[in-house]
Amino acid sequence: MHAGLDLDAEAQTARFLRAIDNPRVGIIGHPTGRLIGRRQPASVSMERIMDAAHDAGCVLELNANPTRLDLSDIHCRMAAERGVGIAISTDAHCTGGLAHMRYGVDKARRGWLTADHVVNTRGWADLSKMLRRP
Repeated sequence: MHAGLDLDAEAQTARFLRAIDNPRVGIIGHPTGRLIGRRQPASVSMERIMDAAHDAGCVLELNANPTRLDLSDIHCRMAAERGVGIAISTDAHCTGGLAHMRYGVDKARRGWLTADHVVNTRGWADLSKMLRRP
């Protein structure tokens, strides 16, 4: 999410639902679009997004960049309860950014995620079954 952040919750949620329905989309990146201290999270229905992601076999990103940390621990727990896969990403724009992975792992632990919830820990065969995409 990089544009259209001023939409209301219904319109913003509809954008995500359209993306999740697209069979070419396997992962939804930094779903609330927040930038800590600079931009509030977009108003979206995470319940509807997670339910749609589960039904479509789409994964949500937990962005480990310390300026984002998006998903929240609460959203991580919600994903785990719904069986939605989570991909932990550093959002690295240079090799130094790879060190941010530890923040993502810490956030995942706060949200009670286990290796079973995190797609980074799976082999290709398990991941392709989880994504349920053509």
